[in-house]
Amino acid sequence: MTLTTSGRKPIWLALFALVFLPLLATAQDFSSVEITTIPVRDGIYVLQGSGGNIGVSVGDDGVIIVDDQFGPLTMKIQAAIAELTDKPVTFVMNSHFHYDHTDGNTNFGRAGAYIVAQDNARKRMESTQVLSGSGRVQEAYDDVGLPKITFEDKMRFYFNGNAVDIVNTGNGHTDGDAQIFFRESNVIHTGDMFVRYGLPFIDRDNGGTADGMIDALWNLAGLINDDTIIIPGHGELATRDDLLEFRDMLVVIRGRLVRAKVEGLSVDEMLASEPADGYAPANENTEGWLLQAYGEYAE
Repeated sequence: MTLTTSGRKPIWLALFALVFLPLLATAQDFSSVEITTIPVRDGIYVLQGSGGNIGVSVGDDGVIIVDDQFGPLTMKIQAAIAELTDKPVTFVMNSHFHYDHTDGNTNFGRAGAYIVAQDNARKRMESTQVLSGSGRVQEAYDDVGLPKITFEDKMRFYFNGNAVDIVNTGNGHTDGDAQIFFRESNVIHTGDMFVRYGLPFIDRDNGGTADGMIDALWNLAGLINDDTIIIPGHGELATRDDLLEFRDMLVVIRGRLVRAKVEGLSVDEMLASEPADGYAPANENTEGWLLQAYGEYAE
């Protein structure tokens, strides 16, 4: 169902401003981007530059990275890793298919890394995709940039003193999400199933749903404990409490949207009720997100 409301800008425009402007590679001068290295625990680090957070595990077995940001940043990312170890990147684990997390795949694949992802993420990388809201086209990757190892529900690596579980806790952000859990170190990279920038982007045209994200977050909370350090898809390091607060936000907003639907509110009436009150400012970006989410419940 497509929702519109009289006198308002198109929904996709609001969503574009909310989510995609910070991510667009075409508008960026990557020469000015600096890669920051943040220690996490037990030889695990997070690299921040432009795009999704990169998790890094270094040790005797080599290097695992989780996501690889934008292709033009690969040399800077490699230089940052070289400050930690002289070993090459052995595995690149993709948390999902979106370009701000996977655009470096081709470079790392050419350098000899094995790329790992959930089955559906590879399928989406094999062909051209259009991302929800912005209509941003993500072209198919060349073979060298595609995952060579895939899984459906879960798989395990033993690497750098960790049982490294790469799991799919359900469709939420997309239909090919993966979370990477370094069990002995008690560190997990959630990809964009959990982020720190407010209302999350849900790629509904590529299998994502608010209901699925809520369920997946609950599953994630069951995997970890209060001592787990979370590397979110974007933003600063977090805890299990932070993840649960994020989920609670989505549950509350969903409840308000469902109530609006049951009460038969028009789109304008639903927006006037401010379902995201207390969690996000009342502006066009929030309205665009609510309109998209409302589409999951409106007939």
